[in-house]
Amino acid sequence: MSGGPIPVVGQDSQGVALAALALAMAAPLGWARRHPWPVLAVLLTETAAAVATRLGVAQICPLVPAADLLVGVVAAARSPRAGHAAAALTFAVQVTVVQVNLFRDGGWARVLAPGYLGLTACLAFAVLFAWQTGASVRERRAYDEALRMQAADRAVTADRLRIARELHDMVAHSIGVIAIQAGAGSRVIGSAPEQAQHSLEAIEVVSRETLGGLRHMLDLLRQPEPGREPAPEYAPFTSLDDLDRLVATAAEAGVRLEVRRRGEQRPLPTAVDRSAFRIIQESVTNVVRHAATGRCRATVEYRPHELWIEVADDGRCRTDTATDPSGYGICGMRERVALLDGSFTAGPRPEGGFRVAARLPLPRPCDSEMTAP
Repeated sequence: MSGGPIPVVGQDSQGVALAALALAMAAPLGWARRHPWPVLAVLLTETAAAVATRLGVAQICPLVPAADLLVGVVAAARSPRAGHAAAALTFAVQVTVVQVNLFRDGGWARVLAPGYLGLTACLAFAVLFAWQTGASVRERRAYDEALRMQAADRAVTADRLRIARELHDMVAHSIGVIAIQAGAGSRVIGSAPEQAQHSLEAIEVVSRETLGGLRHMLDLLRQPEPGREPAPEYAPFTSLDDLDRLVATAAEAGVRLEVRRRGEQRPLPTAVDRSAFRIIQESVTNVVRHAATGRCRATVEYRPHELWIEVADDGRCRTDTATDPSGYGICGMRERVALLDGSFTAGPRPEGGFRVAARLPLPRPCDSEMTAP
């Protein structure tokens, strides 16, 4: 017999077989994103089967981080209970497989060796870290979804309040004028037919304007096609340029409105212009309905950094108008001013009557134009 190394028969084929086995065991990971629970169950089953076929820890080691990864996926994509179950099941299978391998190789002495006890702690830490990461992702998604829902709710609420303010300001003024004209016409219809006819004509004009304003608002709410605009002939009052028309309608209702303008008049931002007019309109409407007086005064002062508005009358005190929670006029004016970061006051005057005042800040562009030489 001659000396020399004894060749190992089938070593290459054994390596190929192990590589093929590894690929077969890793194949389920392709469905991990859509079906994390079934894939995790398959990996844990493969891990347990490896013990029965007497594969060593080194051969099944790649299955451990793969299973931990799936624990994170389950915790992120499923309910908290499912995440807890996946973490507990994964840790139990992994520890059992490792302990069985250790016991088979060296008995209890090997199982209870400090180094291998540390391995068990590492397995627990890895599963816990994977579960915590997945739970954090799930909680973050839930938090983001809650923020989106809250933002959507706030947007809907803001739209509802805006529509409610516009309808109130538009309709309340017109209905007040119509009610007064109707009452005046009914009292003189027998004795002064011409005056009654005048009241009816005023009611017709105000009604048509109000109907046109409502149609205008409905067109905007229904988002008309590009290029199609609401009919302009009955456009609602929308800016301080309409104060003259407001003076006329107030006169029809029996209240003489005096408008005083101070400061250098200039173009205003749309939001400020519209809110300023609506505040004056609602204040005059309250005078018509509650003050029992025939006159009031509106002051519009253009200041360098703000627009000052004041509406005052010398009628009877109307403390209930400012404090009654069932009324929407004062509340709507206060909301308009708050949206523009301004200040608002409304209450009885010491000398008698009622006063509404609002300060509306102007944005930087208008400030720069005012201070430019």
